[in-house]
Amino acid sequence: MKKWSLFSVTILSLLTLTSCEAVETIFQAGMWWGIILVVGVIAIILWLFSRGKNS
Repeated sequence: MKKWSLFSVTILSLLTLTSCEAVETIFQAGMWWGIILVVGVIAIILWLFSRGKNS
């Protein structure tokens, strides 16, 4: 069922967006995920270092 909903969302976006808008949306989402992941990894590294100093 989830596969069909993803498929229908993909088809709907392809029909409503022009190709340039679709590519722009995909890259914007990718950029934000990249920023979130980098900030998360840096936060985990800082947390591990601060945890090691207290021991």
